[in-house]
Amino acid sequence: MPETTPFLLERLRAAGLTDVVAVEPATGGLAAVAGIARRADGTSVFVKAFDGPPSEDAFAAEAEGLTALREAGGVATPEVVLAGRDLLVLSVLRPRPGSTAFWEEFAHVLARLHTGTRHARFGWHRDNWLGRRRQVNTWEEDGFEFFARHRLLRWLGERRVREALDAADRAALERLCDRLPELLPARPACLTHGDLWAQNVMATPDGRPALIDPAVSYAWAETDLAHLWTTAPPPEARVFFERYAELTGLDRDWRTRAPILQLRQHLAVIAQFTPDWGAADLVRATLAPFRRR
Repeated sequence: MPETTPFLLERLRAAGLTDVVAVEPATGGLAAVAGIARRADGTSVFVKAFDGPPSEDAFAAEAEGLTALREAGGVATPEVVLAGRDLLVLSVLRPRPGSTAFWEEFAHVLARLHTGTRHARFGWHRDNWLGRRRQVNTWEEDGFEFFARHRLLRWLGERRVREALDAADRAALERLCDRLPELLPARPACLTHGDLWAQNVMATPDGRPALIDPAVSYAWAETDLAHLWTTAPPPEARVFFERYAELTGLDRDWRTRAPILQLRQHLAVIAQFTPDWGAADLVRATLAPFRRR
């Protein structure tokens, strides 16, 4: 990636934000260059840019997702200042506090999102992006078909996935997909964040839970829950999972199903990053019962 400060300054000025006086690099993102830009009036904005965007509409789709979470789901998100081809500028959030009270409040936020946005179909009206890879959101009537085709099998064509998984692995994934109705309960579609790892949980300036970096679609609520569960949430987040289950009536078996739902994010990580932080090993472990002996 290019050096953060001059790169972002150049993109900001090209977009007409000529009052930026300084940019400090931000950590946490993996796909784009990010920083906090201080303006001449003393205010700050969060900014990120691609060094070669994956599409013309990647940031527009992300901005739309933030708006959908806020307006349809009642979730706090950063305000969109500018969403262009090369640049996304947002209001500044703060790091989440390390308290159980915060995570308990977030359980209520996510439960309201998932229970209050039911939809008749699975998908979204456009594709959007997981990092630099397209998230396919073609509408489907059946949740099992949607998850199999657009969340799992879709990744088999990616070069790094082909290199990491052999023919037996790919065949096992296809068999797992065929058996999804036996392995997972039928659930309705609802609005999901779509990339809910722990780093995407932030706080508003007054300390309320807020979300960033969405890849929204109408999908199974448990895909959000499983994603958060597998990305090392802090110990104080334990109350979140307990309270979310109480609020939504989620059964106790959800953790045993989580590895299947987590396959999507593991495959996305393999497709984009080297090293893959053990994602291929986790995929193979989940697929082991579906290999023919």
